[in-house]
Amino acid sequence: MIEVSNLTKRFGRVLAVEDASFSAQPGRVTGFLGPNGAGKTTTLRAIVGLLQPTSGSATVLGKPYRALDQPSRCVGAVLETSNFHPGRSGRNHLRVLAVAAGIPRSRAEDVLKLVELDDAAGRRVRGYSLGMRQRLALAGALLGEPDVLVLDEPANGLDPAGIRWLRDLLRSAAAEGRTVLVSSHVLGEVSQLADDVVIINRGRLVTQSTVAEVTAGGDRTRVRSPDVTRLREAVAAAGLVDREAGTDALVVEAAPARVGELAAAKGIVLHELVAEKATLEEAFLELVGGGG
Repeated sequence: MIEVSNLTKRFGRVLAVEDASFSAQPGRVTGFLGPNGAGKTTTLRAIVGLLQPTSGSATVLGKPYRALDQPSRCVGAVLETSNFHPGRSGRNHLRVLAVAAGIPRSRAEDVLKLVELDDAAGRRVRGYSLGMRQRLALAGALLGEPDVLVLDEPANGLDPAGIRWLRDLLRSAAAEGRTVLVSSHVLGEVSQLADDVVIINRGRLVTQSTVAEVTAGGDRTRVRSPDVTRLREAVAAAGLVDREAGTDALVVEAAPARVGELAAAKGIVLHELVAEKATLEEAFLELVGGGG
C-alpha cells in the first residue's frame, strides 16, 4: 500500500506539489494522471525516497521508503530508462543490481524471461531500442519480487504488442495482491489498465476515484439513422444537445429511451441506439480544464 498525506514540496520559490493526499491499494492498479508539470514525477520521487518532502509524508507498506529494511524487495520502481551503463549487457546490468540489493544473481535470468528479453540478454545496452530499455528497467524493478510497483510512463517506447504485454503484466501483478501505481499520459491505455485514478493539476489533488466513477457522466446516446436530418430536427425541437458522429449518426445528451421516444413519435427509422459513456480522456480534460 502507498499512502501520500498532505505532501508538499518546494524547490526554492517553485511550489511543485501542494498538500496532496491519496492512496494506492493492494490488488489494484492506480493510474496517476496530470498535465505536464503537474507534479507527478516529484510525487513519485518522494514516494521512493529520492527527495525529501518540504512537509507531509509518503509511505510504502506503512513506512517511509528509507526506513524499509530491504527496499528493493518491497518496492520496484521505474522513474527513468536512461540509467544504464551502455557497455554492459542487459544480463550483467541486472546482475549488478541484484548483488547490490542482496538478491541472488540467478534472479536476473527469471526477470529477463518475464520481460521477454532473454534472447537479447547478452547484447550491450547501447544497442537496445527505447522499448528494450524500458523492458530492462521493468526487469530491474521486478528483481526483488516486490509488493509495490511505482512506474513513471512505463509504456514509453513500447509498440502496440508491447503495450498489451505490459498491461497483462501489471494486471497480473495486481491480481497477485501487489500495489501498482502507474503514471502515464496515454489515457486510453490507462482506462483499460487501471482500477483507480488519481488526478493532480498544478501540484494539487483534483480527484481520486475509480475509473468507472470518473467516466460516469450524464446520460448520452449514440444514435444512427438513414434519416439523420429529420432526427436532428426532432432532437433540437425537444431542446436536447447533439453533435455529429458520422454522416448518419448523432451523439445526443439524453438517455436512449428519451431519444427512442422522439424518433418513434416522428416515425424515424433507427439503425443504432446505444448508451455511451465519457472516455477517460474527456473526463480528464474536463477536470483539469484542458491544460497541459
